[in-house]
Amino acid sequence: MVNRSPEGMATRQVYLDNAATTRVRQEVAQAMVTFMTQNYGNPSSIHSAGRTAKEAMEVARANVARLINVRPSEIIFTSGGTEADNLAILGVARRAAAGKNHIITSQIEHHAVLHTCEYLEGHGFTVTYLPVDADGLVDPAAVRQAITPHTALVTIMHANNEVGTIEPVEEIGAICRAAGVPFHTDAVQSAGKIPIDVQAMNIDLLTLSAHKMYGPKGAGALYVRRGIRLEPQQHGGAHERKLRAGTENVPGIVGLGVAAGLAADELPATQAHLQSMRDALIDGLLRLPNTKLNGHRTQRLPHNVNVSFRDIEGESILLALDMIGVAASTGSACSSGSLSPSHVLLAMGNTHQDAQGSIRMTLGRDNQPADVEYVVDRMGPIIARLRMMSPLADASGSGTGVADSGPSGKSCGKA
Repeated sequence: MVNRSPEGMATRQVYLDNAATTRVRQEVAQAMVTFMTQNYGNPSSIHSAGRTAKEAMEVARANVARLINVRPSEIIFTSGGTEADNLAILGVARRAAAGKNHIITSQIEHHAVLHTCEYLEGHGFTVTYLPVDADGLVDPAAVRQAITPHTALVTIMHANNEVGTIEPVEEIGAICRAAGVPFHTDAVQSAGKIPIDVQAMNIDLLTLSAHKMYGPKGAGALYVRRGIRLEPQQHGGAHERKLRAGTENVPGIVGLGVAAGLAADELPATQAHLQSMRDALIDGLLRLPNTKLNGHRTQRLPHNVNVSFRDIEGESILLALDMIGVAASTGSACSSGSLSPSHVLLAMGNTHQDAQGSIRMTLGRDNQPADVEYVVDRMGPIIARLRMMSPLADASGSGTGVADSGPSGKSCGKA
């Protein structure tokens, strides 16, 4: 039952912005508190309190390694996904051999990757930004064709943070391995949501973040395959294999480790739970007229739903949803203050108008089918009301019609 305030406003709270951040699990929080209030030693100290903290870090390192099938010694703890992306890209670029001054990436990467590549362009590097198709997929053949003798690194995300499309990283990794070029993937959105086997996928560097999988903000990790040489990006100590100077955030690292261990243990059940709700939400939203699914229909994250509502601004939809207790987004949380259309949706061939009318709903482990029903039941009146107010709808006549089939051409009823 939905509770209502005296003003008649629905007070049910439905959080559908889990791609932006997740609620810290109770098990994670409890473990972190212990290392803030009891076992608070510096892991570099040789006394027992320091050794206890160091041992907890190594347990966390083993849990993160287990999640992606690597050696614990290949995990470097960072402050989050952005720092890990920077360490991977700048670290490889600045340690590359003479003449290796070319980077390959895609047009739909997270800004932590794109802005880092743009920085390198101002420091003697050239960058190839590969296009994507209408579903947001990078063509592995395009990666092969773009590699030159000067290529120092290929960095292609595992799954897109806005539309949820899962990239063919195993094929891309095999191409890079055959060419002798290091391959980095940003797996911030996919880690803990879908299986990742770094060995099978030929990945040399991988980024993940705790707060996307029910851990704390301010903690992340970079997998660095043994033999890959990086230039440290901050200096001051021998921490983290001399790659990340500074006293470690032990509570955050412990939290990341607990979250990673739980994610590994519960992955099949979590994936099935999310995917069933995702499909119900997609089917329900696409029954509304003049809507379009963004991203691949099936090759997408199990929690990600991104839909464009023609002739309506996404911000208007978000405000209307917020009034009924539903939290969603228009794309990347890092770009929420931007008035520009999503660079991801534009790269996929969407018009500015359709890109501006998109919203992203990302499910989490706490969501239940009743949450999906609540949103679907109320979206119709919201969209109808906003279209009546929109001059764009009057011009295009989009108040009638049927849902689009989606960019892949499949009937639309992964992140």
